[in-house]
Formats: sequence, C-alpha cells, structure tokens
Amino acid sequence: MGEDTESSKINHTFLRDYVTEADVISTVEFNQTGDLLATGDKGGRVVIFQRETESKGETEELGETGDSGEYNVYSTFQSHEPDFDYLKSLEIEEKINKIRWLPQQNAAHFLLSTNDKTIKLWKVSERDKRPEGYNLKDEEGRLKDISTITSLQVPVLKPTDLMVEVRPRRVFSNGHTYHVNSISVNSDGETYLSADDLRINMWHLGITDRSFSILHNNIVDIKPANMEDLTEVITSAEFHPHHCHLFVYSSSKGSLRLCDMRSSALCDKHTKQFEEPEDPGSRSFFSEIISSVSDVKFSHNGRYLLTRDYLTAKVWDLNMDKGPVETYQVHEYLRSKLCSLYENDCIFDKFECVWNSSDSVIMTGAYNSFFRMFDRETGRGVTLEAWRESSKPRAVLRTRRVYTGGKRRRGDVGVDSLDFTKKILHMAWHPSENIIAIAATNNLYIFQDRVNPETQ
Repeated sequence: MGEDTESSKINHTFLRDYVTEADVISTVEFNQTGDLLATGDKGGRVVIFQRETESKGETEELGETGDSGEYNVYSTFQSHEPDFDYLKSLEIEEKINKIRWLPQQNAAHFLLSTNDKTIKLWKVSERDKRPEGYNLKDEEGRLKDISTITSLQVPVLKPTDLMVEVRPRRVFSNGHTYHVNSISVNSDGETYLSADDLRINMWHLGITDRSFSILHNNIVDIKPANMEDLTEVITSAEFHPHHCHLFVYSSSKGSLRLCDMRSSALCDKHTKQFEEPEDPGSRSFFSEIISSVSDVKFSHNGRYLLTRDYLTAKVWDLNMDKGPVETYQVHEYLRSKLCSLYENDCIFDKFECVWNSSDSVIMTGAYNSFFRMFDRETGRGVTLEAWRESSKPRAVLRTRRVYTGGKRRRGDVGVDSLDFTKKILHMAWHPSENIIAIAATNNLYIFQDRVNPETQ
C-alpha cells in the first residue's frame, strides 16, 4: 500500500512537470479595457480569459478595495494549423507569434493572430438567445412540406445558455516571404502593419475579398539586391499610439528607425534613427548579437520608446536620437557567461518588455523564472519570481536576488545555479491597473497590485 502511494506521488510530480512543446505559451495580450486577456501557444491555439467581477460583499470581506475579479477561461479555439510550403519545401509551424486586439466598436470583440506566414482576423461574440418558431423548418431544423403549412407565425427569440462564438472573418496570407515577427494595429482603426525579417507590410482591415487578393503595400523593404550583402534584419515594429502616420521598427544591429508615411509611401528612408554609439574598447565577438533589439514599445503617451536587447532595457526620447535617456541592466551578471550562452543558443532568446499604465514603471523578463521591474523615477529595480507557490490566491510575490559577489544573503541565487530553461519571454500589463500577466513555459501567472520596486 505504501509503495502504491509513493508511486502515485512520483507519477503526479512527473505529469505536473512534463511539458509538451505545443503547450508552451508564445504570446500574451490584454485588450483595450483589460477585461479580456488572450494567450497563444506553440500548438496554434488561442485561449481567451475574461475578468470576473467580484461582488462588493466578497471584496469587503477580503479587506480589499476596488475590482479584484479573477480571470477565468472565456473561450479556446484553434487559430492556426501546421502547413507546408511546397514551392520551398518548408514546414510552416502553427505557433502563434503575436496577438493584437482591435478597438471594440460594438458588442463583439476582434483580434488578429499570426503564425510565421498567415495573419487571421477573428470575431469573438456571445449568444444567449436562439430563434424558435420558424415557418419553413421544424424544431430539429428540417424543412417542412409546404403543403402542410396552414398558418404563419412570427419567430421569437428565447433565452438559452450563454455561448461564446469565435469565427474567422479575414485571412491575410501570401504577404510575407520570411517569418512574421510583429503585427501592430493602427490608431485609425482601419489598418495594421505586419513585419518579417526584411519587409513591413501595411494591410487594410475592411477588405471583404475572400480570394486573398488583399490590399497591402511594402512600406519598408530592406532586402538587398544580393542577399550576400545582407547585414541586418527587422526584429520588431509598432505603430504610434496616437499618430496614424508614424511607426517605428528595430533591427538586429541595435538601431531604431522612426518612419513617417506622410513623407513617402515607401518608407525605406527613415525620418529619425536612434542608435547608441558603440564603445570600440568593449567590442567583442558577441557585441552585435547582444545589441540586437528583440522588442520595441511606444509609451502610452507616445513620447518615449522602450526597447529590450539581451542584457539591458532602454528608454528613448523621440526628441533625442543620439542615445537612450535611460538604461537598465536586466542581468549584467550574464556578461561573463556569454560563451556558454552562445553554445546553448540562449543568447538568441527574444525577451519582451512592457510599460505600466502610467509609463512610470517598466517590466521585462529574465531566466530562472525571474522577471524585473524598474521604477523610472528612482531608477531602482526589483527582481521577482513567477513560480507555483506564487499562484496560490492572495499569495505575495517574493523578491529574489542573484548573488554576484560581496556579502551573500539568505535566499540569494548564484549565477551558476540559474536555470536557463525557465525563461520569462512574454508578458503583458493591464492598460489601466497594476495587473500583470506573465507567461512561464506552459503556465500563465496573473498578479495584481504589488508594484513597489526596491533596490536589488
């Protein structure tokens, strides 16, 4: 009997720790109100969570104020399937690279999801009534014999169980030769951009043609005539939050280019370039790799840009293109480990970065299930850990510290003890509240209200 119990514990632990590649979360995104949260995974699935509003009595009983409802599964659907490019003999993965919500115009919600090649527009709607009393159909939906119909009736809508319907409304395909890394919805609500390694396309959302002959233009094309002359690729792109004619894209050389579509339809010539001068004395074999920008985000007010490279997060002022106005060391202690990180390919990991709702705090990921927050006013940062114990209701996030020398504190983690398989790459911040969503492998952690960076 004791052996069976022990075996059950071992099996339970194995199942809990076993993660299939298809279950790994690859993108996280709140909608504009923060009431819905969408995640995409490597299996091509999209899971939408909805915030449940707690009653006032429950909130007061817990000694809390405000709306602190939990997020529960609202809908799950298969967005993309594996495909094959027969002309190039290449497999196209079903992995969801990005999800972006469109501004809500009516009761339905719309979102864009993309894998490496194909972008899809989905409509998410609710139905809690069903029509009854058709004249030409019976209760099971079969057509009646017209000769048997002796009177006419007006169909009525009757209440039924709530159903969430997710339907594809548009499919934007054949627009990219290389892998799509970014999609961004324009502030005009009518267009969006998609970027791959060498091109940025602009699409119109209102096209109803189902033949996939969708209106799009290569607004940026950096492909050289001879591919041997290729020196950089596009890594990320985003529209300005307020000005529909402005967008920015980042490159593998660590530069940012701000483009204005009013000056030219083809934005091969940028309006501004943001780049930090390189110190020749510190150049190494890894310099170009670690300087590659993996993510770029406009601040909510549109004045600043937040970027993430391998070791740092940087804030840029649109009015100052000579260099970043703020630089935050995310995990500088890994600089001495670049050789081993190159060998295990971790140096090519693409970390995302996000702003809080007031643009006063930034957040980005690290290894060992750690993620970092930086207070822009004080410049101080805190290291937090997303792990199973944190997922308990009302659990408090614990701060962590990586030991790099000096006096070692209790609970410090040594650099050599970091688990590089547990990486926080994808995250999102609620648009108006201190609620964050953290993707850790196949787990999604949602934390609330604990934003108080301390020196680490």
